[in-house]
Amino acid sequence: MPRPITLFTGQWADLPLSKLAPLAKKMGYDGLELACWGDHFDVDQAATSEKYISDKWQLLSDNGLTCFAISSHLVGQAVCDLIDERHKLILPPDVWGNGEAEGVRQRAAAKLALTAKAARRFFNAKPGAKDAKAPVTVNGFTGSSIWHSIYAFPPTSQSDWEKGYVDFAKRFGPILESFDKENAQFALEVHPTEIAFDIVSAQRALEAVKNHPRFGFNYDPSHLGYQGVDYVKFIRTFSKRIFHAHMKDVWWGHGDGTVGVFGGHTSFGDARRAWDFRSVGRGDIRFEDIIVALNDIGYAGPLSVEWEDIRMDREHGAAESLTFLRKLDFARSAIAFDAAFNTEK
Repeated sequence: MPRPITLFTGQWADLPLSKLAPLAKKMGYDGLELACWGDHFDVDQAATSEKYISDKWQLLSDNGLTCFAISSHLVGQAVCDLIDERHKLILPPDVWGNGEAEGVRQRAAAKLALTAKAARRFFNAKPGAKDAKAPVTVNGFTGSSIWHSIYAFPPTSQSDWEKGYVDFAKRFGPILESFDKENAQFALEVHPTEIAFDIVSAQRALEAVKNHPRFGFNYDPSHLGYQGVDYVKFIRTFSKRIFHAHMKDVWWGHGDGTVGVFGGHTSFGDARRAWDFRSVGRGDIRFEDIIVALNDIGYAGPLSVEWEDIRMDREHGAAESLTFLRKLDFARSAIAFDAAFNTEK
């Protein structure tokens, strides 16, 4: 069967889940990828309250929806970042605390580790779950202590960048051990501002954590295409590490030539920009190539729409994205196309 299609709730966190769930079902989605902000998924409550988990599944079930992954992008960002006032706007108060940078990073790491336990408890209670021992997936960010030096003068040395990977390994090593205890996997959305933002940096991040089995990727082609990274090659390079897949589009080369790939300090939606996120099917990503590659590696998980298109009404965009993917997705053949030519069989 084609893969289930879910909606990532991160860009809808202004809506309570009680309103978003029926809207997603009306659009035709199979489920939701729950963000750990808004009221969509509370890590502390899920880690401690059976009633909270039961009520959450009841709300999803009442609307004919399911869930395959939760996402902790905002807290994850603070684990390795150089902390400033912008983080206060995205972090829970108990993680931000007094804003002292190292304290924020440590509290973010503790919260992300707790998210593994919350996810395990949540998915163990999934109605109709056939295998309570199957790994559960938490998507998210890592942040990075070296992103600011990506293209710097005075120049950044390899030894300076290596310090960033050492810092990442030091902070994420214990987190991944917590995930291992809960049979959970962390899926980094490879993305500018993270410790991994292309194929080579993703390989380096894996090496930094000694190829920890609980560290993999939430595949999202939109963050690779405009950089000039081969987003289909990413799938084949990390075939065993694709834990989840976001469907998000982007276009590039559509600006007026005054703004380059670094953005020119312009806002999304500025017509001068060289690239911008688009609703699925409206940009330059070759999604059929992606579906073929996902089939080739045996990925059977959900296709999760992360809708980000500042030029389009989000309800229109989310519904249109679903229609596009329903038409495009297909299961891999169970037989060779030329098998019928074998007269002995």
